[in-house]
Amino acid sequence: MPAGSAVKACAANSLAVSAYQAADRPQGTGTGAAIVRFTNTAARPCTLQGHPTVAGAANGSPELNVPLQVTPVGSASPVRLAPGGRAWLKLTFVQVQGEGDGYCASGSAPVVYPTMVIGLPGAGAHQVALDDGQFAECDGTLTATAVTATKPS
Repeated sequence: MPAGSAVKACAANSLAVSAYQAADRPQGTGTGAAIVRFTNTAARPCTLQGHPTVAGAANGSPELNVPLQVTPVGSASPVRLAPGGRAWLKLTFVQVQGEGDGYCASGSAPVVYPTMVIGLPGAGAHQVALDDGQFAECDGTLTATAVTATKPS
C-alpha cells in the first residue's frame, strides 16, 4: 500500500459475523455474555472501530427489531484487519435467573431473541445468531466493549 494512503473502514459486505457464548459471563441461566467475531472476507485490509449498536431481532423481520440500551465499556481504537483477519467485541447482558422460563431480578419478564442485529460505525449492521442457543436477556440493557484485535473470554 503506498505511503500516506489510509486503510478504509470495512464495508458491511466484506465482513463475516458470528457469535457464541462467552466463557466468562455472569451467573444465571440466560446467555449472560456473548462474543461477536468479525472476519474480513475481502482481498484488501480494512479497519473497524467503535462500540456496537445492538437490537434484538426476530429472524427475517427487521420491522420487529427491538433496540437495546448499550453502555459502552473501554475506549475505542481502530483495529486493522488484514484479509482473513479477525476482530471481536463482547456483549454482557443483564442475566436471566432461575430455571425454566426464568425471571429477571428487576421483576421484568425475560426476553429471548433468535438473532441480534449488531452495528458498527462505518461497517453496517449484521444480523447474527448465537451458534449455541438463543440470546436471553433482562431489562433491554447490556454493556459492550469496543471492537478489539484481542479475543475476549
